[in-house]
Amino acid sequence: MVRIKICGITNIDDAMAATDFGADALGFVFFEGSPRCVTVQQAASIVCKLPSFITTVGVFVDETPEAIRSIITNAGIDVIQLHGEEKPEACRFSRRSIKAIRIKSIDSLEPLKKFKDLVSAFLLDAYAPDALGGTGQIFNWDIAVEAKQFGRIILAGGLTVDNVQAAVRHVRPYGIDVSSGVELEKGRKDHRNMKLFIERAKMA
Repeated sequence: MVRIKICGITNIDDAMAATDFGADALGFVFFEGSPRCVTVQQAASIVCKLPSFITTVGVFVDETPEAIRSIITNAGIDVIQLHGEEKPEACRFSRRSIKAIRIKSIDSLEPLKKFKDLVSAFLLDAYAPDALGGTGQIFNWDIAVEAKQFGRIILAGGLTVDNVQAAVRHVRPYGIDVSSGVELEKGRKDHRNMKLFIERAKMA
Protein backbone atom coordinates (compact mmCIF):
# COMPACT_ATOMS: atom_id res chain seq x y z
CA MET A 1 0.00 0.00 0.00
CA VAL A 2 1.23 3.48 -0.85
CA ARG A 3 2.62 5.58 2.02
CA ILE A 4 1.13 9.04 2.47
CA LYS A 5 2.95 12.16 3.64
CA ILE A 6 1.10 15.36 4.48
CA CYS A 7 3.61 18.19 4.16
CA GLY A 8 3.63 21.79 5.31
CA ILE A 9 2.27 21.05 8.80
CA THR A 10 2.24 24.19 10.94
CA ASN A 11 -0.17 23.43 13.79
CA ILE A 12 -1.25 20.62 16.08
CA ASP A 13 -4.86 20.49 14.84
CA ASP A 14 -3.79 19.70 11.28
CA ALA A 15 -1.15 17.24 12.50
CA MET A 16 -3.57 15.25 14.64
CA ALA A 17 -6.28 15.27 11.96
CA ALA A 18 -3.79 13.93 9.40
CA THR A 19 -2.73 11.08 11.68
CA ASP A 20 -6.32 10.29 12.62
CA PHE A 21 -7.20 10.06 8.93
CA GLY A 22 -4.35 7.62 8.29
CA ALA A 23 -1.32 9.63 7.16
CA ASP A 24 1.98 7.77 7.56
CA ALA A 25 4.26 10.81 7.72
CA LEU A 26 4.11 14.54 8.40
CA GLY A 27 6.41 17.12 6.82
CA PHE A 28 7.75 20.20 8.58
CA VAL A 29 9.33 22.94 6.46
CA PHE A 30 12.42 24.65 7.89
CA PHE A 31 13.02 26.95 4.93
CA GLU A 32 12.39 30.60 5.76
CA GLY A 33 11.38 31.37 2.19
CA SER A 34 8.30 29.15 2.50
CA PRO A 35 4.89 30.38 3.70
CA ARG A 36 4.66 27.05 5.55
CA CYS A 37 7.92 27.52 7.47
CA VAL A 38 7.96 26.55 11.14
CA THR A 39 10.51 27.20 13.87
CA VAL A 40 12.29 24.43 15.71
CA GLN A 41 10.19 25.22 18.76
CA GLN A 42 6.91 25.05 16.84
CA ALA A 43 7.83 21.73 15.25
CA ALA A 44 9.00 20.25 18.55
CA SER A 45 5.75 21.21 20.28
CA ILE A 46 3.80 19.30 17.61
CA VAL A 47 6.11 16.31 17.26
CA CYS A 48 6.06 15.47 20.96
CA LYS A 49 2.27 15.02 20.83
CA LEU A 50 2.16 12.70 17.80
CA PRO A 51 1.27 9.01 17.95
CA SER A 52 4.25 6.68 18.31
CA PHE A 53 4.43 5.24 14.79
CA ILE A 54 4.11 8.47 12.77
CA THR A 55 7.24 9.43 10.82
CA THR A 56 8.31 13.07 10.94
CA VAL A 57 10.16 14.63 7.99
CA GLY A 58 12.13 17.88 8.04
CA VAL A 59 12.29 19.78 4.76
CA PHE A 60 15.47 21.79 4.13
CA VAL A 61 16.71 23.93 1.24
CA ASP A 62 20.47 24.34 0.82
CA GLU A 63 21.00 24.32 4.58
CA THR A 64 24.35 23.43 6.13
CA PRO A 65 24.73 19.88 7.46
CA GLU A 66 25.53 21.30 10.90
CA ALA A 67 22.30 23.30 11.00
CA ILE A 68 20.28 20.32 9.78
CA ARG A 69 21.70 18.07 12.50
CA SER A 70 20.90 20.66 15.16
CA ILE A 71 17.35 21.20 13.94
CA ILE A 72 16.42 17.54 13.61
CA THR A 73 17.81 16.77 17.06
CA ASN A 74 15.99 19.61 18.78
CA ALA A 75 12.73 19.21 16.86
CA GLY A 76 12.59 15.40 17.08
CA ILE A 77 12.66 14.83 13.30
CA ASP A 78 13.09 11.30 11.92
CA VAL A 79 13.86 11.81 8.22
CA ILE A 80 15.69 14.57 6.33
CA GLN A 81 14.28 15.88 3.03
CA LEU A 82 16.65 17.96 0.92
CA HIS A 83 14.78 20.21 -1.48
CA GLY A 84 17.49 22.50 -2.83
CA GLU A 85 20.55 22.24 -5.06
CA GLU A 86 22.47 20.04 -2.66
CA LYS A 87 25.48 18.10 -3.94
CA PRO A 88 25.66 14.33 -3.35
CA GLU A 89 28.25 14.72 -0.58
CA ALA A 90 25.78 16.91 1.35
CA CYS A 91 23.39 13.95 1.64
CA ARG A 92 25.60 11.85 3.92
CA PHE A 93 23.76 11.72 7.22
CA SER A 94 23.52 9.10 9.92
CA ARG A 95 19.79 8.81 9.34
CA ARG A 96 17.45 8.35 6.40
CA SER A 97 17.21 11.14 3.83
CA ILE A 98 15.06 11.98 0.83
CA LYS A 99 16.32 13.99 -2.14
CA ALA A 100 13.72 16.09 -3.92
CA ILE A 101 14.08 16.47 -7.68
CA ARG A 102 12.08 19.02 -9.66
CA ILE A 103 10.94 17.53 -12.95
CA LYS A 104 10.93 19.43 -16.25
CA SER A 105 11.55 16.57 -18.65
CA ILE A 106 13.06 13.10 -18.79
CA ASP A 107 16.49 14.75 -18.58
CA SER A 108 15.62 15.85 -15.02
CA LEU A 109 16.25 12.26 -13.90
CA GLU A 110 19.98 12.46 -14.62
CA PRO A 111 20.90 13.53 -11.01
CA LEU A 112 19.22 10.42 -9.59
CA LYS A 113 22.20 8.37 -10.75
CA LYS A 114 24.50 10.35 -8.45
CA PHE A 115 22.24 10.20 -5.38
CA LYS A 116 20.79 6.69 -5.60
CA ASP A 117 23.25 5.12 -3.14
CA LEU A 118 23.06 8.01 -0.68
CA VAL A 119 19.33 8.51 -0.02
CA SER A 120 16.45 6.24 0.97
CA ALA A 121 13.99 7.73 -1.55
CA PHE A 122 13.50 10.40 -4.21
CA LEU A 123 10.66 12.89 -4.06
CA LEU A 124 9.63 14.01 -7.54
CA ASP A 125 7.96 17.42 -7.77
CA ALA A 126 6.93 19.64 -10.66
CA TYR A 127 9.44 22.24 -11.77
CA ALA A 128 8.43 25.89 -11.43
CA PRO A 129 10.90 28.73 -12.07
CA ASP A 130 9.74 30.79 -9.11
CA ALA A 131 9.12 28.17 -6.42
CA LEU A 132 10.82 25.12 -4.91
CA GLY A 133 7.63 23.23 -4.08
CA GLY A 134 4.00 23.55 -3.05
CA THR A 135 3.09 24.97 -6.45
CA GLY A 136 0.07 22.77 -7.15
CA GLN A 137 1.46 21.87 -10.58
CA ILE A 138 1.70 18.34 -11.96
CA PHE A 139 4.29 16.87 -14.32
CA ASN A 140 4.34 13.97 -16.76
CA TRP A 141 3.81 10.89 -14.58
CA ASP A 142 5.47 8.66 -17.19
CA ILE A 143 8.74 10.25 -16.05
CA ALA A 144 8.00 9.14 -12.48
CA VAL A 145 7.49 5.59 -13.71
CA GLU A 146 10.87 5.75 -15.43
CA ALA A 147 12.48 7.09 -12.24
CA LYS A 148 11.61 3.94 -10.28
CA GLN A 149 14.67 2.21 -11.71
CA PHE A 150 16.81 4.43 -9.44
CA GLY A 151 15.05 3.66 -6.16
CA ARG A 152 11.93 4.36 -4.13
CA ILE A 153 9.83 7.18 -5.55
CA ILE A 154 7.62 9.59 -3.62
CA LEU A 155 5.28 11.33 -6.04
CA ALA A 156 4.45 14.99 -5.41
CA GLY A 157 3.33 17.97 -7.46
CA GLY A 158 -0.27 18.98 -8.00
CA LEU A 159 -1.88 16.00 -6.28
CA THR A 160 -5.49 16.55 -5.16
CA VAL A 161 -8.54 14.55 -4.15
CA ASP A 162 -9.53 14.55 -7.82
CA ASN A 163 -6.37 13.04 -9.29
CA VAL A 164 -4.66 11.07 -6.51
CA GLN A 165 -6.22 7.73 -7.44
CA ALA A 166 -5.18 8.10 -11.06
CA ALA A 167 -1.68 9.12 -9.98
CA VAL A 168 -1.21 6.13 -7.68
CA ARG A 169 -2.56 3.68 -10.25
CA HIS A 170 -0.38 5.11 -13.01
CA VAL A 171 2.91 5.43 -11.13
CA ARG A 172 2.54 2.90 -8.28
CA PRO A 173 4.99 4.93 -6.19
CA TYR A 174 6.45 4.01 -2.82
CA GLY A 175 4.78 7.12 -1.41
CA ILE A 176 2.88 10.27 -2.23
CA ASP A 177 3.31 13.76 -0.84
CA VAL A 178 0.71 16.52 -0.69
CA SER A 179 0.72 20.04 0.70
CA SER A 180 -1.12 22.72 -1.27
CA GLY A 181 -3.60 20.17 -2.66
CA VAL A 182 -5.30 19.80 0.74
CA GLU A 183 -5.07 23.38 2.00
CA LEU A 184 -7.64 26.01 2.88
CA GLU A 185 -4.83 28.54 2.71
CA LYS A 186 -1.04 28.30 2.81
CA GLY A 187 -0.11 26.63 6.07
CA ARG A 188 -3.62 25.60 7.04
CA LYS A 189 -5.17 22.30 5.95
CA ASP A 190 -8.70 21.55 4.78
CA HIS A 191 -9.59 18.58 6.98
CA ARG A 192 -12.38 17.32 4.74
CA ASN A 193 -10.14 17.26 1.67
CA MET A 194 -7.27 15.79 3.65
CA LYS A 195 -9.48 12.91 4.79
CA LEU A 196 -10.77 12.30 1.25
CA PHE A 197 -7.25 12.47 -0.17
CA ILE A 198 -5.92 9.83 2.22
CA GLU A 199 -8.97 7.57 1.74
CA ARG A 200 -8.72 7.71 -2.05
CA ALA A 201 -4.98 7.17 -2.08
CA LYS A 202 -5.28 4.07 0.06
CA MET A 203 -8.19 2.75 -2.04
CA ALA A 204 -6.09 3.08 -5.18
